[in-house]
Amino acid sequence: MIAGQDVTILGAGIGGLTAAVALARRGAHVTVLEQAPAITEVGAGLQISPNGVRVLEALGLGEAARDRAVHGHGVWLRDGVSGHEVIDFNFDKVAPGATFLLFHRADLIDLLADAALDAGVTIRCGVRVERVIPSLTTAQVQLVGEPAQEMGFIIGADGLRSVAHRAMNGARNPFFTGQVAWRATVPATGREPAEATVYMGPGRHMVTYPLRGGTMVNLVAVEERDTWADEGWTHQDDPDNLRRAFSGFCDDAQALLERVDGVHLWGLFRHPVAVNWHYGHCALLGDAAHPTLPFMAQGAVMAIEDAWVLAACLDRDGPDAGPARYQQLRRARCEKIVNAASRNARNYHYANPVARRLGHGALRVAGRLAPRQVFNRFRWIYDTDVTRI
Repeated sequence: MIAGQDVTILGAGIGGLTAAVALARRGAHVTVLEQAPAITEVGAGLQISPNGVRVLEALGLGEAARDRAVHGHGVWLRDGVSGHEVIDFNFDKVAPGATFLLFHRADLIDLLADAALDAGVTIRCGVRVERVIPSLTTAQVQLVGEPAQEMGFIIGADGLRSVAHRAMNGARNPFFTGQVAWRATVPATGREPAEATVYMGPGRHMVTYPLRGGTMVNLVAVEERDTWADEGWTHQDDPDNLRRAFSGFCDDAQALLERVDGVHLWGLFRHPVAVNWHYGHCALLGDAAHPTLPFMAQGAVMAIEDAWVLAACLDRDGPDAGPARYQQLRRARCEKIVNAASRNARNYHYANPVARRLGHGALRVAGRLAPRQVFNRFRWIYDTDVTRI
């Protein structure tokens, strides 16, 4: 049982705050430590597929989530150069009853933070963790300028540069994938469909979808290139660099790119899934355990799933046995999703024009004859309900 026990979560991102809500609702005394001076999130969009929505619903946040998000009706794959449709996944036809939500990241963070505070969670901002010291029966956290101290059960939800990950697995050794990504939000025209549109081109692709009631559009554009770029979401770039990279794309894509007046660029790196997700009274979740490339739109959703499963395992099996059960339930699934995301990049980026015509042509035929069968390849992701473990 976790009720009545102290839990300290490192990081007030989506995974950390979801875990805070899930554990506080089970009676734990939860404190969240966040190094930023306030709970704020840079403007960007994310997709929450049905497997993540089920967790929000189980936490009693389903209605509020729907109020703050755009209800996604499909995924539209288009040839980025010609603009021609390749395949259109209409969720009402291929996944009836499933809920896909298109969120502004800040709106989901606010929703989770409010729920955490309502559940009695203490959130401390401006706190920098220097070291995590796990042992077989306890865990200590050392804040910058302070001696190490026990803080109950420790959850490392502290992202790519996780201090908790380093304590249990050593330094990470990621490699540059040869791809960079830009992200931006632009004003909407009001005519954008409530779906994710993927413009696929040689060595590059662009994903767009509406946010905040259709008032803005999220844009993520990926290019294969040799030039290395730093990892992280906070590096600003010149919008003209983005426009030049996608100058050969169709008119619809150009109309979006013309409205970009601020953009961030980051390098895409492949990280191995952590070997050790737990040690003693310390566990990892989200990017601290399994960073993923953004080609299956599952990064945030995996963190949400992790949070529920970890809370359930700690509640059922306690802080001694619960973490091992958590890793057993989660590691294989997350590793499979990480690998699927890595493969999916190649499916968007046919460089050879003949291969592109053949690949797109095969998808067009499948989309006309059996769209549900094509979509079924991803049901192992979307149909999962971790709240029933």
